[in-house]
Amino acid sequence: MRGVNLDVFAFDHDLTWAAFFLNADEKVYGRFGGRDAESPDKYLTLPGLKHAMRAALAAHAKEPKAKPTAEPKPARAVEQYAAAGRLKPSACIHCHQVYDFRREDRQAAKKWSLDEVWVYPLPENVGLTVEPDQGDRIKSVQAKSPAAKLGLRAGDILKEVNGQPVASFADVQHALHLAPASGKVSVAWERDGKEQARELELAPNWRKTDISWRASMWGLEPPACVHGKDLGAEDRKGLGLSEKALAFRQGNFVPPAAEAAGIRQGDIIVGIDDRPLEMTMLQFNAYVRLNYKVGDKLTYNIIRDGKRVNIPLTLPARSN
Repeated sequence: MRGVNLDVFAFDHDLTWAAFFLNADEKVYGRFGGRDAESPDKYLTLPGLKHAMRAALAAHAKEPKAKPTAEPKPARAVEQYAAAGRLKPSACIHCHQVYDFRREDRQAAKKWSLDEVWVYPLPENVGLTVEPDQGDRIKSVQAKSPAAKLGLRAGDILKEVNGQPVASFADVQHALHLAPASGKVSVAWERDGKEQARELELAPNWRKTDISWRASMWGLEPPACVHGKDLGAEDRKGLGLSEKALAFRQGNFVPPAAEAAGIRQGDIIVGIDDRPLEMTMLQFNAYVRLNYKVGDKLTYNIIRDGKRVNIPLTLPARSN
């Protein structure tokens, strides 16, 4: 990400892959990419890419000829974040580090809040699922959702969301990313050749979704201090654990705080403070970061050599 103009290339920096369609004057016609917690490739289809590219070409054909402009604005780049200064000048800056460095700078200025982790909300957050092969076509609408209350139906073609033209899943996500935390957002769509436009009422906490897949999640405080592989079905059965219950085996590296508390390689983590949790190891790590603070004291519920063990641990600050 070194030297990339963040004002032009605004996208979800936790993605594996993303594309932009823009002209020589850096006018962005559209985006392609995006993912959910289920899979990084779910919306990366060739038909979907072709559809988005055709929409970009059509938009470009309608674009008036560019006129000479004044001096371009200085580019906003990731190197300008003070937190990026700890890297060597030759070091690669990964996409997700844009979120990390931005958060660290805002924390230093006492401006950051936990609400800022809810970036690039899914269309499902407002009740929509779009077709992977044609990102502006609605595949389904969740009953009683904001989208359903608006009157959207499967088969409708989205034209604009929050004033942004859409032709892909990435376009819808970007439009929702720019939407407010509460209030309304404009939606325009086409049905049977007729265009309609109304305002969609956003539900409380509508931006929240599963962030466990995000690389930037690991930079949040406090760290859970445990990680490893989720148990398979046979291991769960042998321990009398349900299919969805939290159960993962601590890996070879035991972080210092966990080691000092008494957690060992191979321990099976099954809960906190005797509360049953239904989640994966990644979701557990996100859960701790979203629900606890540095200095909080918890008791990890562990299975070791077939026996239940409770180990107290004070959550530390993250070490860089």
